[in-house]
Amino acid sequence: MSDLVTLSTDAGLAHIELNRPDAANAFDLPTAQRLLEVVRQVRDDDAVRAILVTGAGKRYCAGGDVASMASSDSPGAYLQELADVLDGALQELAATPKPVVTAVQGAVAGAGLAVMLSCDVIVAAESTKFVTAYAGTGLTPDCGLSYLLPRAVGSVRAMDLVLTGRALTAAEALEWGLVTQVAPDAEATDAARELATRLAAGPAEALGHAKRLGRLAWSASRAEIGADEGRTIAVMVETEFASKAVHWFAR
Repeated sequence: MSDLVTLSTDAGLAHIELNRPDAANAFDLPTAQRLLEVVRQVRDDDAVRAILVTGAGKRYCAGGDVASMASSDSPGAYLQELADVLDGALQELAATPKPVVTAVQGAVAGAGLAVMLSCDVIVAAESTKFVTAYAGTGLTPDCGLSYLLPRAVGSVRAMDLVLTGRALTAAEALEWGLVTQVAPDAEATDAARELATRLAAGPAEALGHAKRLGRLAWSASRAEIGADEGRTIAVMVETEFASKAVHWFAR
């Protein structure tokens, strides 16, 4: 099971890789359970300062493993358990107080979009295609995609993608705000790794709080965010990194 999602760490950077390339890194239940385990391991490792998420092979993630659903004795119960476990893993990944960078390639479909949007910075290979895919199989969004997608591209565009099932190119995804940047196919993973390595070398505590505040802003009020920002920056200014930086800028 451990090889379904692999984990390696180096110099403060944790690399999580979906590792079912023959199945386009689609999630069956053991893979979702393994991702949850890995996310918790990285979250609790104080030596990890940033996270890189990738998918092995030609495709980033095809979402849920349709074959595993079809072979289940009770597809409804199986799919609910799969969706719940994977959604739990993605919520914990999004809430992890460490910057998460992901590199996507080939195809990002269904719940694969939720995986991608649970990361903070998204580098897409220029030939990548993005598709919700649910309409084509008579299924509905899962793993928080109904929450994440409208916040990334707006409600009208999200509805278009979900109902029509049409695919977006990487260039369109960048224009819509679905991804952070587009890189040549051969360079996307290296670009994401370089960025994640740079974040790992930065002020980890401040970056973690900046991430927390940005994601909290989706659900908190303006007043709540302002008050939280005030409390947080007051603590951050007394950290060793900020203290040195503030004095350097004030020279």
